[in-house]
Parts: sequence; structure tokens; C-alpha cells
Amino acid sequence: MDERGYVILRQLISDVEGAPFPSTINHELYTIWYEHVQEAAGEALEFLNTYDPDYGKNTLEELDF
Repeated sequence: MDERGYVILRQLISDVEGAPFPSTINHELYTIWYEHVQEAAGEALEFLNTYDPDYGKNTLEELDF
């Protein structure tokens, strides 16, 4: 993975770790956090699709339940 991938991964992990704590959550805070995380996740998925476009295409077929 190149440096851009590591930056994207670090940002996504940071965003998930920064999730509002349930007892202090309010609608506005959650909305801001959720939109930010969705943007970071989208960027991460786009990067993974560029980095390895065949990854995950048949994932459900390969899983053993």
C-alpha cells in the first residue's frame, strides 16, 4: 500500500475512534460525525477499488457460514 492508502486508513480509523459516546450523543453531533465518517469510508473504498479492483467481488461465495 502506498502512502496515500496509509493516510486514508489512518483517517478512517481516527474517525471511527472519535465516534460520539452514546450517553453524550445528540442529533447534531451524530449527524456531523456520521457524514464525516461516510466521506472517509467512501474515500477508503475508492482507494481499495483502485488499488485492487478484483478484491471482494465474490466474497459472499467464498465465506463459510
